[in-house]
Amino acid sequence: MSGGVYGGDEVGAIIFDVGHQSLRVGYGGEDTPKAEIPTTLGVWEESVESADGGQNVRKHYNIDVTAIQVRKKDMEMVSLMKDGMIEDWDMFERLTEYTYKQRLHALSEHHPILMTECPWNTRLKREKLLELMFEKFNVPAMYICKNAVLAAYANGRSTAMVVDSGATHTSAVPVHDGYVITQGIVKSPLGGDFITMQCRQFFEEKEIELTPACLVASKDVVRERDPPRWIKRAGPQPTSSWMSYMVRELLQDFQMNCLQVSDSPYDEDVANTLPMKHYEFPTGYNDDFGSVRLMIPEALFDPSNVKGVGASILGVGPLVTTSVGMCDMDIRPSLYGSVVVTGGNSCLQGFSERLNRDLASKTPPSMRLKIISANSSSERRYGAWIGGSILSSLGSFQQMWLSRQEYEESGKLILERCA
Repeated sequence: MSGGVYGGDEVGAIIFDVGHQSLRVGYGGEDTPKAEIPTTLGVWEESVESADGGQNVRKHYNIDVTAIQVRKKDMEMVSLMKDGMIEDWDMFERLTEYTYKQRLHALSEHHPILMTECPWNTRLKREKLLELMFEKFNVPAMYICKNAVLAAYANGRSTAMVVDSGATHTSAVPVHDGYVITQGIVKSPLGGDFITMQCRQFFEEKEIELTPACLVASKDVVRERDPPRWIKRAGPQPTSSWMSYMVRELLQDFQMNCLQVSDSPYDEDVANTLPMKHYEFPTGYNDDFGSVRLMIPEALFDPSNVKGVGASILGVGPLVTTSVGMCDMDIRPSLYGSVVVTGGNSCLQGFSERLNRDLASKTPPSMRLKIISANSSSERRYGAWIGGSILSSLGSFQQMWLSRQEYEESGKLILERCA
């Protein structure tokens, strides 16, 4: 540590990418995160006798995939995120402690950390994060970076239009020379959770019972569309929030395996000509799914036909054109020339091709349209994390760290450097 500037070359930085669905965490310079931990925790309370004979309530947390699967009578599933920002700081602290101890096996005071944040994060939350990491976890240095900027870096761009379709929303964020153009951000509340809800409604209409695998003790092989024969696993009656979380996991598996985005606006006749996909539920019930595979994800691109969705909500294509239109004339060609697709939803088969088609008809003829979408689904899911991994290992980035010494001298004012 010379002259108060942190030179993080000796030790690997740790990258934290906090999303609504999960926290991706791992060491800078690596290709993929070391761990992906759900940001929804199991929470239950227990009354403990205090020293003076009174009653105190103590909160317990179940963290990570395996612990969450355990059924407990009073355990509620609570997400620590809201609108892409950290909402419950106590839970976030527990999750971070768990991550260091159980998943990274690292000491927080030994590694600088790079945190991602959504482009509309508030100043108060950034200050709180800075304070928590320096005061509680004693990190030697840290940096906070917008996830859209990192997703652009992961695809080798410093200027791009980043289309991020995650669990709770889809957003179009213009990035110019490594900075987010805030007035051009356009968001839509349609994301992975909305698709999951559509799937759930479809199965309820078809009267297909959704039972998570952890409640099934044994099942028999049955013929297609026959009622399932299975035995329920004994155990306490779980809370409704735990049940709906587990059903969501099951529906997400169905989404990833069966759903597909159609190349052109949805047409039932065309959808019926495509091959069907076979899917078996944990209870043993199995069936072939046809046109519904294309009908459900269509809502992301054309929400006008969906019941209960207002006319003001934009599909993915219009999100991009609206966002570009809100930016300066000079940079529009470079934004259309690199539309980066990232986020868990973009792993749906045919997502990028459909976006390309929707935008091709709207792009002014004078501009060249180019959709940049990583080949592997893990690169699209971990876009921001990979960008952080690249950024933290660059030599030119090392003087950007906000060091502990600077924090002690200037306090929260050093946040100005994290643009």
